[in-house]
Amino acid sequence: MTIDFKEIATTTMVLFAVIDIVGSIPVIIDLRAKFGHIQSGKASLVSAAIMIAFLFVGEEILKLIGIDANSFAVAGSFVLFFLALEMILGIRLYKEEKASSASIVPIAFPLVAGAGTMTTLLSLRAEFQSINIIVAILLNIILVYFVLKSSAKIEKMLGDNGLSIIRKVFGVVLLAIAVKLFAANVKGLFV
Repeated sequence: MTIDFKEIATTTMVLFAVIDIVGSIPVIIDLRAKFGHIQSGKASLVSAAIMIAFLFVGEEILKLIGIDANSFAVAGSFVLFFLALEMILGIRLYKEEKASSASIVPIAFPLVAGAGTMTTLLSLRAEFQSINIIVAILLNIILVYFVLKSSAKIEKMLGDNGLSIIRKVFGVVLLAIAVKLFAANVKGLFV
């Protein structure tokens, strides 16, 4: 196991694109409005723990319970699809009355460490050394933490109208990601 900066850069960029924390800002602001507070540190640590654990035991756990990576990804695409519908249509589908925070669900999972991230980690593990993937995960988690921490400032900067426009635009982007994740993995269910 050696640290390879090229591998770290590659895996960091791949995970950055899949996690898409910048594109998730409208979802985060929306969840903060519903729940009042997001524990940035807790959400970041849980996301990191989920991703690192899944990197090493994810495939085995899925096999153990009889779920293949394609089924997992398709299920995750449905969660993203419904989050996108909430953003685009201005409706509320996610209702968890007992939760006092959205830090774990849906931010840590499935927004940050979701099915797309999990399936990507399984793919990266086949190509790159684990130590480099872990460094890439940690670099992305630092960015996730700062975006979560500054979501209130970002909201003030954008204002209500700007936020509404961005929420709808990113809702469509999130919907497209959900459809792409579904399309890429649904074929594997029938093979």
